[in-house]
Amino acid sequence: MSAVNFNGLSVFIVVARERSFTRAAAALGISQSAVSHNINAVEEKLGIRLLTRTTRGAAPTEAGERLLSNLAPYYAGIETELAALTELREKPSGTVRISAHDHAATTILWPKLRTLLRDYPDITIEINIEYGLIDIVAERFDAGVRNGNQIANDMIAMRISPDYRMLVVGSPDYFKQHSIPRTPHDLMKHNCANLRLSTHRGLYPWEFEKEGKSLNVQVPGQMIFNTSPQLLTAALEGDALAYAPEDVVQPWISKGELIAVLEDWSPLSPGYHLYYPSRKHSLPAFRLVLDALRD
Repeated sequence: MSAVNFNGLSVFIVVARERSFTRAAAALGISQSAVSHNINAVEEKLGIRLLTRTTRGAAPTEAGERLLSNLAPYYAGIETELAALTELREKPSGTVRISAHDHAATTILWPKLRTLLRDYPDITIEINIEYGLIDIVAERFDAGVRNGNQIANDMIAMRISPDYRMLVVGSPDYFKQHSIPRTPHDLMKHNCANLRLSTHRGLYPWEFEKEGKSLNVQVPGQMIFNTSPQLLTAALEGDALAYAPEDVVQPWISKGELIAVLEDWSPLSPGYHLYYPSRKHSLPAFRLVLDALRD
């Protein structure tokens, strides 16, 4: 037997409850002839009469009563879920999942979103720390945060930070034992703390630029981490040089606990952008996140 039209079954449930084609048509907002057409189509597909028609209305047959008692709870559940989805569309609630690395999460996302969470207790923000470039659609994230030059062309991007600089830093104790590098090539003589990227399993190259000349250096070192806070710890404890955002290391530089080197080789990196696949059908919670980060 071919599949029965589910719209026809929903019409049957209303007619069986109302005991009238006329009242069912009014409740469904369709014509009485459309109601009759749907009921006839269902009965023809099933090969059994579901309703007894009289001049006073319609009453379920034994088969109709059985079908009604079994189908009605399922359709009630569907209606409840659809109502819940409508509420989700209209009311700021639900979970917004964002992929970012820890610098963006700490300096941009959390400071701007914490107020939003206080104001909207039904919203949950999930921030997943990820250093590699992932497919946010395949991984079911609502958005991602990356530098402006790392975003695919088919994504919508919104800037959420100014450009920033990456600096090479080391402690005074480290430089008591090692010479200060004057060019990026001098780093080959130093112990550097490396960051391994999850996407390609490779080490993150240190990027430099001077007088229009760009240079990526794969630095040597005894330490490799997969998150960046340990890089700063290694530098502060005098074990290695680290490559980190200027706003992260500036407090330690101001206190004299870190020394920045190769500053004339340190270019501006494109600022962070929030990116996501489509503007269509955005839930209120996600639109509030956009507004908070845009501000």
